[in-house]
Amino acid sequence: MQSDKSVNKTTQIFKHFRLNEFKVLFYRLFLAYAFYFFARILFYVFNKSILRVDSVSDLLALCYHGVTFDTTAILYINLLFIVFSVLPLYKNTSSGYQKFLFYLYFSTNLIAYFTNFIDFIYYKYTFARTTVVVLNVLKHETNKTTLFFSFLVDYWYIFALFIAFSAFWIYLYKRVVPKVVVPSNKLYYFGFSVITFLLTVLFTIGGIRGGDFKKSTRPINLLDASRHVKKIAHSDIVLNTPFAIIRTMFTNSFQKLTYKDVNEQVILEKVQPIKQYQNNPQTKPNVVVFILESYGREYIGAFNKDAKIPNYKSHAPFLDSLSQHSMIFRNAYANGRQSIHGMSSVLAGIPSFKDAFTSSPYPKQKIESLVSTLKSEGYNTSFFHGAANGSMGFLGFSNILGIDEYYGRTEFNDDSQFDGFWGIWDEPFLQFMEKTLDKKKTPFFASVFTVSSHEPYIIPKEYKNKFHEGGVPMHKCAEYTDYSLKRFFDEAKKKPWFNNTIFVLVADHCNQIYYDEYQKAINHYAVPIIIYKPNSEYVGVSDDLAQQIDIYPTILDMIGYQKPFRSWGRSLFDKTTKPFVINSTGTIYQFSKGNYICTFDGKNAIGFYDKNDKDLKHNLIANKNAEMQEIELNCKAFIEDYYDRIIDQKLYYKK
Repeated sequence: MQSDKSVNKTTQIFKHFRLNEFKVLFYRLFLAYAFYFFARILFYVFNKSILRVDSVSDLLALCYHGVTFDTTAILYINLLFIVFSVLPLYKNTSSGYQKFLFYLYFSTNLIAYFTNFIDFIYYKYTFARTTVVVLNVLKHETNKTTLFFSFLVDYWYIFALFIAFSAFWIYLYKRVVPKVVVPSNKLYYFGFSVITFLLTVLFTIGGIRGGDFKKSTRPINLLDASRHVKKIAHSDIVLNTPFAIIRTMFTNSFQKLTYKDVNEQVILEKVQPIKQYQNNPQTKPNVVVFILESYGREYIGAFNKDAKIPNYKSHAPFLDSLSQHSMIFRNAYANGRQSIHGMSSVLAGIPSFKDAFTSSPYPKQKIESLVSTLKSEGYNTSFFHGAANGSMGFLGFSNILGIDEYYGRTEFNDDSQFDGFWGIWDEPFLQFMEKTLDKKKTPFFASVFTVSSHEPYIIPKEYKNKFHEGGVPMHKCAEYTDYSLKRFFDEAKKKPWFNNTIFVLVADHCNQIYYDEYQKAINHYAVPIIIYKPNSEYVGVSDDLAQQIDIYPTILDMIGYQKPFRSWGRSLFDKTTKPFVINSTGTIYQFSKGNYICTFDGKNAIGFYDKNDKDLKHNLIANKNAEMQEIELNCKAFIEDYYDRIIDQKLYYKK
């Protein structure tokens, strides 16, 4: 008898865990996954002539990778449903409450699900998953009703399919319902519910981010789908349309801007978006570009000799030494604020302003870049990054640019050298890169994005007594990365390919600031640019304005690439074009040229400052002169052409 009571008590306690309710919740979410799978297969079937998957196994692999993106979309769409399903309201299993959940579930899921069906047809015209950009375009249309009914008539079978799948989904949903439970002990019920609610929230956040809470990753976006494919078009199979809309809903600053005083002639004159150089004979040297994580200009003594900074100390002895045999640009700036901004700026000459170009709805298009132009000249191309493959979106963007080989933490294949946060320590990874380049057929192009000079500011234990913190924790990391570069060059200079190689070193953005000079607003973007070619005439110091987007045209000028190409930057060795710099705080554009720095809000100039007033203290706009007006017009022309070319998919020279 006592045993029966004990069993009964245990059963009652388990009821308070609400296990049956959670089983039903998981079943309902599983249904969403199943129907997203069906939609993905149908998306391929309707567009197989464009997408061209080689085998069933390849298609299933793409579907597998799509689960991560489905998870984000499904959890976003079902946030309210999940919350109301797990809240401890005591009457969750009642028929009335379950009816409420039914309508909440399908009113959100079916609307989102329908967008997948639209892309069965619409994809043929856009070659991309529908994003919020389409919604922004439609809101300005006066014939939305007409367009909808025209679509309904022309593609009635799509609606029929949607209705059939929706009906089947509803049928399966109703097949499983939770058992009606009335909690006998509300204290137990509430306590267990709170715990499960918190766990549900935790796992939901992880799922929305893309499956993890790692510090080295950020929530997945459209670009991440390109990580998993060999053909860029297949990233649209990996994606789903609700995800594409959600991820661009609150981040799309990419909208056309037009200015009454800007026309095509002004753009051709002021921006010169198509470049062509004939300054040098055609050659095919190797090209190696180092993008140094967070490596501000402040850390390198060679760039601060005339800065008159009291008690200045360099933290880059190797780069100081290399600079004596290089062309260095002491007035250079980043075109963005984040790592992924740096990659697109340096390799493709595409700056980022409010939002990263690579996180916009537009990166999956034909892009003329350092990669594409060098490949057209017979170069092998590769990209190295010691973090987890795909971290920061680099793998996806590498695939879009058409880079031949990507080398990450996976290819390094030795996690004993993992720093525990971001990736493989710079020293061993750069040695891995050097050995990999030894095996490349020349000419080759290679770019590496370092990882160690970054928060949380740690270095390998064996070097803790060699590199010291200095004024800020970043200093020891700068010294370690500088040493890692020295080790790379020490090995590389022994190899036959070394003497016929152009080396470019630039930072993606700045980091911890120690000296007041770099606290100035404009100097928040101050990065080094070093161009080194062994035994060449490229030696000296330039104080002309320079920026990351200048690197791509500069290299093409140096190798004698004489075809026209799309570039917003300029060759740093071409004296026929005037230097300038453009970047953004995220809300305000900053455009430097000639004697002034212009701050621009997207509509009008809001400030003009002397070029030496890098802290932007003394606004001269009240005394606006002809040069200031010219700079403002130049800024407007750049911005208008920037958004036009990105949105209209004209990021290449069209004959």
